[in-house]
Amino acid sequence: MLNLAGVGNRKTEGRECLRALSLFSERTTMFAMPLTLDQITEEAIKLPPASRALLADKLVQSLESEDTDEIQQLWSAEAIRRRDEIRSGQVQPVPGEQVIEEVRRLVGR
Repeated sequence: MLNLAGVGNRKTEGRECLRALSLFSERTTMFAMPLTLDQITEEAIKLPPASRALLADKLVQSLESEDTDEIQQLWSAEAIRRRDEIRSGQVQPVPGEQVIEEVRRLVGR
């Protein structure tokens, strides 16, 4: 309930208004249904082009950052494994030019 004792005092009115809005926001947020993907898409499409581009960039970054560390670790482990195979003599390295020639021959170019 708003405190009306301070009516006429702009500071008091402003604080009370903000408090009321805050309480209203908290109460309505508790009962708000989560947006569906379609609803989010509809709202995102309404954004100006620059904002949509920024949103798209942030979404892509969020996908990349989740897997970046794991992928980096896997590639590092693979590189170390391959290095060790070459050093031990299990595998003989093949020059890149030779590999490209073989691929072109197999593909028919």
